[in-house]
Amino acid sequence: MLYELTDVAKRYTQGRKLVEALAGVDLTIADGEFIAVQGSTGSGKTTLLQLLGALDRPTGGRTLYDGRDLGKLGEGDLAELRSHAFGFIFQAFNLIPTFTAQENVEAALVPWRVAGDERRTRARSALARVGLAERGHHLPSELSGGEQQRVGIARALVREPRVILGDEPTGNLDERTRDDIIGLLESLWRERGQTVVLVTHDTWVASRASRRIWLEDGRLAPLPEEDAPEHATIDDEIGLHV
Repeated sequence: MLYELTDVAKRYTQGRKLVEALAGVDLTIADGEFIAVQGSTGSGKTTLLQLLGALDRPTGGRTLYDGRDLGKLGEGDLAELRSHAFGFIFQAFNLIPTFTAQENVEAALVPWRVAGDERRTRARSALARVGLAERGHHLPSELSGGEQQRVGIARALVREPRVILGDEPTGNLDERTRDDIIGLLESLWRERGQTVVLVTHDTWVASRASRRIWLEDGRLAPLPEEDAPEHATIDDEIGLHV
């Protein structure tokens, strides 16, 4: 298993109130799975994603990534993992407004001290993979929302991460653009075999994943009946066992 979470808890204080964002989560994720995380507002979805991406530490339980306990690694090791193992896609795109699409993607390689020529080549290749080969010289303000999210995906891909983590990556998009972005992520997942974990409130987006999980009050819960899938998901189509 790529991830093994055992009795994972995350607590923090908000003013004088103790908030239990996660309360005893047991979860395994296989290498190459495409998972959708759903749940009501405040159920712990984003907290779970942050733990999977080594952006935060649990306050209880154990979070193993490829056999390594993320809660016990030092800050240097966590930073190395975030840099090499995980690619992040955000709802708000998080592009640098004064950088072109090409420069935004290149920026992900700067901490690696990749030489300029190689950096530009890799960024162009990543943009081509998401269908933006001819848009690299445009600023974010000159791109549509869908194109900006494609730049965000290219930025996540350019380091060749093992895991793609998306927090509501289609939340700011219209339905048609949403469909295009999820179709792109599906095709990249099929072609490259990366593990993909998306937090989403959108049932249609979640239905495209090979497995769906539901969080309620910081705990894993059964999918609500109205959200239970009525059609074959990707694992049914390609025979992926999850």
